[in-house]
Amino acid sequence: MAATTSRGLVIVPTYNESENIRTLLRAVLDADARLDVLVVDDNSPDKTGDIVAGISVDEPRVHLLRRPGKMGLGTAYRDGFRWALARDYELIFEMDADFSHSPSHLTEFLTASESADFVLGSRYLNGKVTVVNWPISRLLLSYGANIYARIVTGMKLWDATGGFKCFHRRVLEAIDLNDVRSNGYAFQIEMSFRAMRKGFRPIEIPIVFTDRTEGESKMSGHIVREAIFMVWRLRWWAITGRV
Repeated sequence: MAATTSRGLVIVPTYNESENIRTLLRAVLDADARLDVLVVDDNSPDKTGDIVAGISVDEPRVHLLRRPGKMGLGTAYRDGFRWALARDYELIFEMDADFSHSPSHLTEFLTASESADFVLGSRYLNGKVTVVNWPISRLLLSYGANIYARIVTGMKLWDATGGFKCFHRRVLEAIDLNDVRSNGYAFQIEMSFRAMRKGFRPIEIPIVFTDRTEGESKMSGHIVREAIFMVWRLRWWAITGRV
């Protein structure tokens, strides 16, 4: 099915995103009539899940997958992927709930998906930085992490750690999601690595990444450490034929 007519599902993991979720859902739905939204909520104490459930009563393009507690970004996306693959979605997106990923870019992803197996939204395409409102320390950490990931894994990607992505279903069907081990931002590196090892072709498109203005960042020291060590595990698995 051609990407111009394919149905797409935007997966949005949430934990305490009540301040953003109503506006975000409206923006995604308004971006393109081919897109539905699946919110994967980890039992948010601020009742994000209840807000989404209420919206879904009158909006059939909004769906909710409730989980019992905070289980991590990677497992949220894996559960969302399985949900999407059990239905007839051809294009499956990852997107943050905090507006750091602007829904205005979704149509650009849809267009780019016509010429690639998966699409990555890049904050550093061709070395050009398109990040707004990050402190210089956070920017240097992120930019350096991508150089590090590119050297260790060999992936020719400018932004391997970015979380604004779109996969054709054939890519996710080819990856054994039970084998995906990462659960923080290393999940983004691992998914791209596994897809490229399967022979799927990515394309990077430029996005403007704006730091969140509502809620709290999910970044932690554990997430950073996981990313540091995961790239070496991926390289070893590739050498030993495990991916």
